Amino acid sequence: MAERSFAHEVLALRQGAGTTFRGEGILAVTKALLQSGVAYVGGYQGAPISHLMDVLGDAHEILEELDVYFENSASEATAAAMLAASVHYPLRGAVTFKSTVGTNVASDALANLSSGGVTGGALVIVGEDYGEGSSIMQERSHAFAMKSQMWLLDPRPNLTAIVDAVEAGFELSEVSNTPVMLQLRLRSCHLTGSFVAKDNKRPPMTVTDAVENPKRDVSRIVLPPASFLHEQEKITHRWPSAVRFIQERGMNEFFAEDAADIGIIVQGGLYNTLNRALELLGCSDAFGNSHVPLYCMNVTYPIVDAEVLRFCEGKRAVLLLEEGQPDYIEQSLNAILRRAGATAALHGKDLLPVAGEYTPTAVTRGVAAFLRKYLPEAITSEPALLRPDTDPSSPFAPRVEPAVVQPRPPGLCTGCPERPIFSALKLAERETGQHHISADIGCHLFSINAPFHLGATTMGYGLGSAGGAALNSKDAGRRTIAIMGDGGFWHNGLTSGVGNAVFNKNDQLLVVVDNAYSAATGGQDVLSSQAQSPLRSTQHPIEKAVRGIGVTWATTVTNTFKVAELRDLFIHALTTDEPGPKVIVAQSECQLNRQRRVAPERAQAVSDGKRIVKERFGVDSETCTGDHACIRISGCPSLTIKPNPDPMRIDPVATVTDSCVGCGVCGANAHAAALCPSFYRTDVVFNPTRRDKALAKMRNGWISLMSKGIERRASAIEAPAAPEGQGAPDTVPAHTTVSDSRARVSA
Repeated sequence: MAERSFAHEVLALRQGAGTTFRGEGILAVTKALLQSGVAYVGGYQGAPISHLMDVLGDAHEILEELDVYFENSASEATAAAMLAASVHYPLRGAVTFKSTVGTNVASDALANLSSGGVTGGALVIVGEDYGEGSSIMQERSHAFAMKSQMWLLDPRPNLTAIVDAVEAGFELSEVSNTPVMLQLRLRSCHLTGSFVAKDNKRPPMTVTDAVENPKRDVSRIVLPPASFLHEQEKITHRWPSAVRFIQERGMNEFFAEDAADIGIIVQGGLYNTLNRALELLGCSDAFGNSHVPLYCMNVTYPIVDAEVLRFCEGKRAVLLLEEGQPDYIEQSLNAILRRAGATAALHGKDLLPVAGEYTPTAVTRGVAAFLRKYLPEAITSEPALLRPDTDPSSPFAPRVEPAVVQPRPPGLCTGCPERPIFSALKLAERETGQHHISADIGCHLFSINAPFHLGATTMGYGLGSAGGAALNSKDAGRRTIAIMGDGGFWHNGLTSGVGNAVFNKNDQLLVVVDNAYSAATGGQDVLSSQAQSPLRSTQHPIEKAVRGIGVTWATTVTNTFKVAELRDLFIHALTTDEPGPKVIVAQSECQLNRQRRVAPERAQAVSDGKRIVKERFGVDSETCTGDHACIRISGCPSLTIKPNPDPMRIDPVATVTDSCVGCGVCGANAHAAALCPSFYRTDVVFNPTRRDKALAKMRNGWISLMSKGIERRASAIEAPAAPEGQGAPDTVPAHTTVSDSRARVSA
């Protein structure tokens, strides 16, 4: 169950020639694939292209009508290997995944594909989420394109430009017999716009046709001596063919080329940011009518020497906008200009940030510095971010001591079933001592932050177990713990982690967090998902898989919210004398996906007049001591603090906000850790029966009787009177009854 459905939006993919297609960038990419006659598509979800996989899945009926094969790949390596279908057959194929981590996983298959070359067009759509919006290491796909000599497209963030890049990418791949990478940034995936559509094309050769007519060409197989010839072919045939096509097709763009004797060269993906900077400086308008010459590199590899020299001819200086490190393009341009004897001065990282995302602020400051040096009269407007009091680089800026801003690290969602796992593990370590914990990619990686502080390393998706492999000393007095998600387990962890541990008789404890989905990428189904899928095979237990490759100590916990039981299981797993790897499958459904499914059903039931009970948890302010231990062992966003109602106590007390989803972890933690008895459960009954109303009346009467002493003490405190004619707000709908059971521990 993906977090977003595109069942309605994909209907627009049927639009024909001449119509105006409107939608998001990922829908435009899908439409472009269909217009290009793609024969097969695969991929692995991951931001920022997660929803592209969801769109393709929701469009399966349209794909089937066109005989387009679609597959949710088990990993990025699986997806990349699919492109082998284009090696011998004139099949257009496309795969997609998150980069650069996805490219790293797929590197072996992509390197072999690039070596042998392709007959049909092969397009690799990579989600380049560089910068602060990224959740991965800060690297660039550009390095891989250069290493394997795959052409890299970086189109302007414009739907027409993106669609053109997809269509031209297939042609470029076929003309040069080389796979092509199409780089899409987060903003490109989700910007909205329009373009003129074309008819969808049924592929001239389908996958079925290829299977029924097998072919092979020994010269395309990566095996000596053919592999030695592949390198020569890249230089003598593929590269010149690619450069010629890029020039003839006009894939790179020139704007206001002769407007001045200076210019700016920009990666396609940064074009919109550059134009906004020029607009702020009075050098362009919102529609891209620049007064400064621009060379937009929609193809960032290979660089076309002739176009660079043409743009720089007669110019005193040019500025290059290249985001990230190393400065591959800047080094190449320097070599091109100096070898040709060009006199234009080249600026880049000397005026712009060496590393980090090129935000509008960073670009505006860099462009302003360039224009002030070479063409100051072009600047007709001064944005606030360049004024002395806001520009820290200005010599006139007043010295201001930086304020200390407390960091706000990412954390687990309200009601997340992974939170009690780490609470239980922290409680277990009170008995066993601290352990080295090898973490993994996924939501569970947030456990490295407060309040859990668990996890020492993370080496890649599904590599949690392998990341702790070297720390399995048989002479050590305690075991290493590894953590892995269900998505990572099926992606890579079963073989590289569990299989490796079994083979080497490692004694580690592996905790597989099974929340029924690939939750961190948007809730896509995996092999162990419990929901039945009409298109995929699911309901394959993780415990059965690990036992199948030799694990003898394995157990599955089906309710992670029982903190005390999970704590005891951790203690047992960490102290048992049984040799070999131990595996605990901690299984509870992702709360976000559960709420997406249950909330509409509950709302409909309430509307139909059915009796519905919704659990809420709270903290008794009179009982709470204000030590906040419950918060330190939970970290739930709905658990916070408020002023102490007792005037004799100054410490704020814990409280539960309205975002509570009633998972009960706070109460379970309090019970497991023997913290305090202040947690209680309240049942909110919608459409109550006569019995519910009678019980509520009796309970409220009893609570009122028992709390008279508290009320007498509270009455001694002067309280502000409500405005005339205004009573206490009614926060509970009229058709509900609140049943306050004051259950001290009701997990």
